[in-house]
Amino acid sequence: MKTFSAKPRDIEKKWILVDAEDVVLGRLSAFVATRLRGKHKPSYTPHMDCGDNVIVINAEKIRLTGRKAEQDIFYWHTGYPGGIKGRSKGQILSGKHPQRVVEKAVERMLPEGPLGRQIFKNMRVYAGAEHPHEAQQPEKVEFASFNDKNKRA
Repeated sequence: MKTFSAKPRDIEKKWILVDAEDVVLGRLSAFVATRLRGKHKPSYTPHMDCGDNVIVINAEKIRLTGRKAEQDIFYWHTGYPGGIKGRSKGQILSGKHPQRVVEKAVERMLPEGPLGRQIFKNMRVYAGAEHPHEAQQPEKVEFASFNDKNKRA
């Protein structure tokens, strides 16, 4: 029996919609990264972008367990001497772009390099409940109901 290797013409991409309201960040990110990569499909091929397109809504209402809101910090450097800066996840969630917390969590679960960047472009994250992708007819996935640990009140 020959090993199956997907070609671009064999790949079928679906659109899925995930609601992040009161869902734990790490569990949601792992689920989304698996769907983006295509590992849930029997036709998974490591060197191809065979995953689905994922829309995440209500990213501003995501939950962090423990003290991650204060202690987990995103760092960056300005390029100047002594220019290291940081902002906690709680500050980012209460700030202007709360969707960046979800984007960074998923981005760090994807492979580095050209394939990872291509796969990451298949995800759209919105802070609120509105999204402009109704024409794609996304299939709604009830991620919070998969496991009791996925949802925090």
